[in-house]
Amino acid sequence: MPRRCVLLVLDGLGDRSHAALGGRTPLQAAHTPHLDAIAAAGANGLYHAGFPGQALPSENAHFAMFGAAPEEFPGRGYLEALGLGLSPAPGEVCLLAHFCNAVVDDGCLRLWRDKPEKPAPEEAAALFAAVADFSFEGVRVRLHRDKGLFGVVVMTGGVSPEVTDTNPMVDGLFLPEPEPMAGAGPEAARAARALWAYLLFARRVLCAHPVNIAREAAGLSPINALVTQRAGMVRPLPRFGERFGLRPASIASGTLFAGVARALGFDLLPARDTGDPGADLAERLETARRATEHDFLHVHTKAPDEAAHTKDPLAKKAVIEALDAAVGRAAGPLLRDPEVLFVVTSDHSTPSSGPLIHGGEPVPLCLHGPGQRVDAVSRFDEVSAAAGCLGFVRGTELPYLILNGLERARLAGIRDTPDPPACYPGPVRPFRLEET
Repeated sequence: MPRRCVLLVLDGLGDRSHAALGGRTPLQAAHTPHLDAIAAAGANGLYHAGFPGQALPSENAHFAMFGAAPEEFPGRGYLEALGLGLSPAPGEVCLLAHFCNAVVDDGCLRLWRDKPEKPAPEEAAALFAAVADFSFEGVRVRLHRDKGLFGVVVMTGGVSPEVTDTNPMVDGLFLPEPEPMAGAGPEAARAARALWAYLLFARRVLCAHPVNIAREAAGLSPINALVTQRAGMVRPLPRFGERFGLRPASIASGTLFAGVARALGFDLLPARDTGDPGADLAERLETARRATEHDFLHVHTKAPDEAAHTKDPLAKKAVIEALDAAVGRAAGPLLRDPEVLFVVTSDHSTPSSGPLIHGGEPVPLCLHGPGQRVDAVSRFDEVSAAAGCLGFVRGTELPYLILNGLERARLAGIRDTPDPPACYPGPVRPFRLEET
């Protein structure tokens, strides 16, 4: 009987068909004998963390994959702050932020290069320090550095996260002015005003900064604007372990996934980024094999998503093949272990051509382990999976499907505790023979 689940998430794996690949997706075109073998021995279907056609970012998709409802999502900015090791207090607003290159067009700012040529580490540190602290109308704004030109803005002083983004995310578009969201209260208006004042301050400081004067002299794009997006704030969140009765751990890299782990009560196990996606994934699978003290292991790689963002389907195909080879090298002991339910899927689709950042197509899903129905699917791809016995799995259904595969599903209506979790049995209070 499976006692623990290894959930392998190949970030951004899904795609669209491309003429360069003979009308196939990169996953269809890739040589993936090991993923195909898993599909041939397992139960297959399609998965979407929201609803078909909805383009989700990784953070929202993972919250659904981990059983959290959309209204529980605290915002990407808050998760990034947690991942940086910050502990935002109630009432503090956190926003994802990064430096970029912008030009003036008719008195407005237009994004020219969302990712300008990387500065030296000491130059980036100087830019962050120059705009690290600001106050406006009683609102304090602090900028915390992450990696490269990315960081987190934290706002304090009667503010709300209900403000618009200022990052258009596409070169050539105007930077949106921060505004309160429709129907938001005075705290949102206050936050929007303070953010507007801070971004103007940052623009003035950056344009005159010695780092940018030197960059322009060298023919490089000046790093002369700061953009923000996806504001968030602390909110009470049920822990994954409390909700599903499993001891979770995440084997992933990056600030975002460190924040997701911290927010939902996952242990974060070491995961290196060496520049070799296949070697990194093989190492993460080996870490999952050894982590027997956990019974829910989230193993994640960002490599397919990053390849898709280059808008080169052939590059994504090559990355998928490298990851499949890693599965062949490292997943065998997990697949042969009768106590392991091995699940392979993705969080969303990332088109490797066209203007979309992420796509709304579903992704393949496979459950492999004792007791799983074995269907006629023999290929792990977006089209073949549609013929599988799992059908179309959506949103928060995935962790319940995993609980069922672990034989921990709760029979509806069973009340063994005052606040029953999704799993069975729950943390019951033993019946005592005498009052205490």
